[in-house]
Amino acid sequence: MRQIRVYVVLPPRLTLLDLAGPMEVLRRANLEQTEVCFAVRYVGASSTVLTSIGIPISSVAPLPPRLPDGAMVIVTGDVDDVMTYDGGRYHPGRSPADREHQATIVQWLRDVVRPGHKLVCICSGALLAGQAGLLDGYHCTTHYASCQELAAIAPKAKVLENRLYVEDGERCSSAGIMAGVDLMLHILGQLTNEACAAAVARYLVVYLRRNGADPQLSPWLEGRNHIHPTVHRVQDAIIRDPAKSWNLSALARIAGASNRHLSRLFHQHVGMNITDYINRLRVTLARQLILQSPIDMERVAERAGFGSTRQLRRAWRRLYGTTPRQARIR
Repeated sequence: MRQIRVYVVLPPRLTLLDLAGPMEVLRRANLEQTEVCFAVRYVGASSTVLTSIGIPISSVAPLPPRLPDGAMVIVTGDVDDVMTYDGGRYHPGRSPADREHQATIVQWLRDVVRPGHKLVCICSGALLAGQAGLLDGYHCTTHYASCQELAAIAPKAKVLENRLYVEDGERCSSAGIMAGVDLMLHILGQLTNEACAAAVARYLVVYLRRNGADPQLSPWLEGRNHIHPTVHRVQDAIIRDPAKSWNLSALARIAGASNRHLSRLFHQHVGMNITDYINRLRVTLARQLILQSPIDMERVAERAGFGSTRQLRRAWRRLYGTTPRQARIR
């Protein structure tokens, strides 16, 4: 099993959901598969961190002097107004200790993050990375209310507004609180596989899994908003290898049902026939290959499971209304 060490940086006045959402993705991922183990460690400038809803987190480990190769660093966001226990009132603004701890984190990020480390900024965590100069030259985003501040803090960064999340090389950043879950599901799909990411999303009841550029329904999760175990088993098999030459008889054996009964169940619970479902996943796989690699269209079609580029174009047009080449040009 490959181990990925994950260092989660907890700033003063931590936004609790920035932490809990993405970490729940990794917790569940460790239960869903055995190829990758996410070894998570929570670090900060103080052993106790106050959260946005007034609950403190204790036993926070010190910031390590160095990071192992291949480590992932996750920087969570913070808030100015922290809720207290006494009727929903709020703590006053940041204290001198808060500002000192924040400066310590910024300096630590500047000192230890090196090539080979994946930096993931959740919400306003991008402001700390920006102050450290780690977003210079990279496309990035943050909460819509902080985009102008990020652009001022990191003028060399390429701040993109109106994005759920942005990935640029070893730099990943999410727009808002819940977008951190979307980003972590995206990263999980890369580090494991889309079947694992889909299973985790389904467990978290994130049926509207969104991509970075467009808050649309992800084809990997489309048609999963049901509770029929037989149909889910067939869908899981297809997602594990959408390019495979699937036929109805093979899928019926996986389902433990007749061809006719599976076809009826699939259409009833998924809302489309099996062929259309497979083609949508193959187009999605082709889109990832087109946007993330320079390989030619013939190889894209082959890797995605299409018999020819013509089949790919026809299936692509039905789903997106454009052509694969137009997507690559954009």
